[in-house]
Amino acid sequence: MDLTREEEKLLDGTEGDTVSTAYRILLAVGEATHANKLVPIQWAHISGVNYNTIGESGRKFLEQFCLDAKVKVNTTINPMGFDREKPSGVSQEFISKQMSIVNSYKNIGTIESFTCIPYEAYQLPKANTFVSLAETNAAVFANSMLGLMTNKESALSALAGAITGKAPLSDLRIEELRAPKYRIKSSLDMSTELDYGLLGYFAGKVIRASTVGISGVQVKGIADAKALSAGIGTTGDLGMFTLNSESTGESISFGQSEANSIREELNSTERGDVIMFGSPQLGIPELKLLATNTEGKKFTKPCLIFCARQIHNQALSIGLVDRLESTGAKFMCDCCTCLTPLITKGNADSVVTNSVKGAYYMKNANKLDVSLRDSKSITEEYMN
Repeated sequence: MDLTREEEKLLDGTEGDTVSTAYRILLAVGEATHANKLVPIQWAHISGVNYNTIGESGRKFLEQFCLDAKVKVNTTINPMGFDREKPSGVSQEFISKQMSIVNSYKNIGTIESFTCIPYEAYQLPKANTFVSLAETNAAVFANSMLGLMTNKESALSALAGAITGKAPLSDLRIEELRAPKYRIKSSLDMSTELDYGLLGYFAGKVIRASTVGISGVQVKGIADAKALSAGIGTTGDLGMFTLNSESTGESISFGQSEANSIREELNSTERGDVIMFGSPQLGIPELKLLATNTEGKKFTKPCLIFCARQIHNQALSIGLVDRLESTGAKFMCDCCTCLTPLITKGNADSVVTNSVKGAYYMKNANKLDVSLRDSKSITEEYMN
């Protein structure tokens, strides 16, 4: 991969070991993805924030890596493991190690966003701009719905991109490689957000490519797009979808039997002990709909609503938080359902969720049974 003279100097350590290491990371990624050069990016989003995600080795790496450099571009970060304002139920050891990670990212100048939906909580750059997004649903959503150009980055490559302001010019950052070679043809009546999540999960499993075309589907709002993006991001290599576009390759059918198969894979119980909304975290449109569907009712099971603090503050200002809390629901900011220490075998046997991504992680990481339902069905079954 060709580097400019300035990039070679930075690789050699003229701005310190952290910047040099960041360039070595990008060089390795670029060579692996057949990039011929690095390009400037305008935004980065880093995963690898939750202590349960990166563990002790990751925490120690960040402690050293984040000592002598600053981010070159606006950089948001993924959810951590708990709500800073509601730490009850989380061990002091976990809190200490989690805050060590938070402080490392703070040292390099990241925005303390703690969100997996930076596209809703912040004003991202305009279409056709190079960015480096590590959170899977965010990368898929940004490429597919916003016209941004990012590969499906790892926590490490996005961190390196934030430190250098650069990324390899490869894969989904090359316009001609964004055209789909395979297509999913849906015959399912897409009536709920769960249907879009199931379709995305299916697409990620069966397509071994960077982009897929999807036909027979209309995305009616951001909730549908988020569910589709999150489902795709949970499985496989896909980093982008296009809707109702032409493709030159194989066409794969998705209908009721395929949707049922995915649901059977993720759904392991008919009832749940705790209701969880927010994987990805909920935005204002979803909170408004949930408030409408729960008006004047009470949840019969504990209900947790995960959202970014910035979104929570907006919801608070327009009365949504009060409306939803009147149902017995509890807001959790800074964190999400994935790999959370908040719900484990120690305090629940099963969860109810409308998210295929949440179901996947609750079942496989937290080892809980999952009742997978769409949002409307949940509010009809678990409220009085």
